[in-house]
Amino acid sequence: MFSSHVNRQENSVLDSGHSRLNELGYKQELKRDLSVLSNFAISFSIISVLTGVTTLYNNGIRFGGPVSIVYGWFIAASFTMSVGSSMAEICSSYPTSGGLYYWSAKLAGPNWAPFASWITGWFNIVGQWAGTTSVDFSLAQLIQVIILLSTGGKNGGGYEASKYLVIAFHGGILLLHASINSLPVSWLSFLGQVAAAWNIVGVFVLMILIPCVATETASAKSVFTHFNTDNGEGVDNNFHIFVVGFLMSQYTLTGFDASAHMTEETKNADTNGPKGIISSIGISIIVGFGYILGITFAVTNIPFLLDENNDAGGYAIAEIFYQAFKSRYGSGVGGIICLGVVAVSIFFCGMSCVTANSRMTYAFSRDGAMPFSSVWHKINKREVPINAVWLSVFISFCMVLPSLGSIVAFNSMVSIATIGLYIAYALPILFRVTLARKSFVPGPFNLGRYGVLVGWIAVIWVAIISVLFSLPVAFPVTIETLNYTPVAVGGLFILVVSSWVFKARYWFRGPITNIDA
Repeated sequence: MFSSHVNRQENSVLDSGHSRLNELGYKQELKRDLSVLSNFAISFSIISVLTGVTTLYNNGIRFGGPVSIVYGWFIAASFTMSVGSSMAEICSSYPTSGGLYYWSAKLAGPNWAPFASWITGWFNIVGQWAGTTSVDFSLAQLIQVIILLSTGGKNGGGYEASKYLVIAFHGGILLLHASINSLPVSWLSFLGQVAAAWNIVGVFVLMILIPCVATETASAKSVFTHFNTDNGEGVDNNFHIFVVGFLMSQYTLTGFDASAHMTEETKNADTNGPKGIISSIGISIIVGFGYILGITFAVTNIPFLLDENNDAGGYAIAEIFYQAFKSRYGSGVGGIICLGVVAVSIFFCGMSCVTANSRMTYAFSRDGAMPFSSVWHKINKREVPINAVWLSVFISFCMVLPSLGSIVAFNSMVSIATIGLYIAYALPILFRVTLARKSFVPGPFNLGRYGVLVGWIAVIWVAIISVLFSLPVAFPVTIETLNYTPVAVGGLFILVVSSWVFKARYWFRGPITNIDA
């Protein structure tokens, strides 16, 4: 026992991430037990191409169809890698659970540090909560569709769950995620690796199985050249159509900041944290393209897939899976099983979202930025930020309640989860290429002389998508068709800045060290 204890202490001293954390002024409070594979697995599970593509595939085929989906993926992938590379470089220098908001404080300089930290932190944490909300609500909706198809489909007297039951599903899923995230980090490490394997294997199975089973498939020409302009929403400008359809790809490629939030639990985090960010994006790009191609080759009738009177109630991918098996075997059971594969992937995605949420909440409260910070910063005997876990799922449940009034509320969550998070990603990069251009000290992973160039590409890209995704998604614009992205993100900006101006600027000083320098 004594020898084991000594070895553990020696390993901690030798760990470069632990040493760097101490240099930054923080105690090692969380258990540092994650390997680079585990760190990668958490971000990869949050990106989860099965989750993002399945959830917003309707949007992709409605606006632009195969062209928006296929080429939009490459555009989003290229610029997302620029964002991820810049974040990885900063993560290598500052491997803390606070991640983005800590980076902003250090890079903005002493005069701007508190405000930079405040605005970045709140955009990050609210974006994460919104991300968990949208992921778990998407799973609740998919469960509803699975039940509908399992009981005969919409045209066969199938059971359609009420919106209240869907909310109940959502609450139950969050409870499961909170319970899992209350387990020791070694369990989360194992489940994260299972989730990563499930996503990779699931993608390859579905991308091969669905087009092979389908009795009718699209031609390669259709998959790579067909541009769907018949969206039924009054959007007739081709560029505008492409931009709206492009949201699917950009929404999918989010959440990789989780690798940064897990650095205080990752071995040699100054190198393995950046590796987690880069590898999760890169592998997601590859497997995501395979999934998109496989599914799109099974798309032969877009209006039918989007028709609310089909068996899946207009849920395009569910209808693709169901009809592929039904047309060949006379039964859609195989398609329902395939939807189950996707549902498990979304469940893992939500689980990892809560993991990242809780670590961000833990770090933000450690620095006193949240109401009742001393409560959310507590660590239990398993070295888990238990109160932060349950706070995260509670807020995510509350954020979905407005959907009882209108599904537009859910779209607002997607908006904040996409644009809000990317704004949080861009802020520390902006400070790195401007205020800290000459003073930034890179860590073991760095972009060398290309760091500033890649950083500017990332910042400009986030600025562009923030504008493009605020464009109308239907005409005429009404209370039901309004794109709530600028409302949701703008409202968050006003709340965060107002709280700073009227109160927080008098007491918040940015990240607070808890050991002597």
